Amino acid sequence: MKYLSLILLLLMPLTGCGYHQAGSATHIPANVRTLAVPIFTTHAQAFHTEMAFTQAVIRELNTRTRYRILNSDTPNADATLTGTILSQTVAPLTYDAATGQSSSYLLSITAKVVLTAHDGRVLYRNDRILYREQYQSTQDLNGFIQEDNAAVNRVAKDFAQTVVSDMLESF
Repeated sequence: MKYLSLILLLLMPLTGCGYHQAGSATHIPANVRTLAVPIFTTHAQAFHTEMAFTQAVIRELNTRTRYRILNSDTPNADATLTGTILSQTVAPLTYDAATGQSSSYLLSITAKVVLTAHDGRVLYRNDRILYREQYQSTQDLNGFIQEDNAAVNRVAKDFAQTVVSDMLESF
């Protein structure tokens, strides 16, 4: 019994706690040096959301990784990250009591991404990523600023940060 306790005590440090150093777990193999990120496709009836999402992901990959990023679908890439905007909705959130018009809106965008190796192997996949952003509308038509494009850009930035982190860290 004494020997069994001693053996268990000696083996305990080898079990680990489940934590690991940032960047040590990745979905992307070490031989991948070039990533293609073609323009996302869209199923939404919205103006340039796919461009905002594509540009945000490319910017995030360029900022946080050493991969060479190609902004087109090319057979020369070691892996390709494809994305699809599945839906985009805008719903009124609050109303101005005096005018009865909407004063703020909720933008919801759902997307999916797939990272595929050159040989066709799926390295990373997330089939449903949902992001929401609230924005205010301008009631003064003389100083009207189209705020929904800025909201889409904010959602795209958050989306890109999450996708790249998830691809690199595997959490």
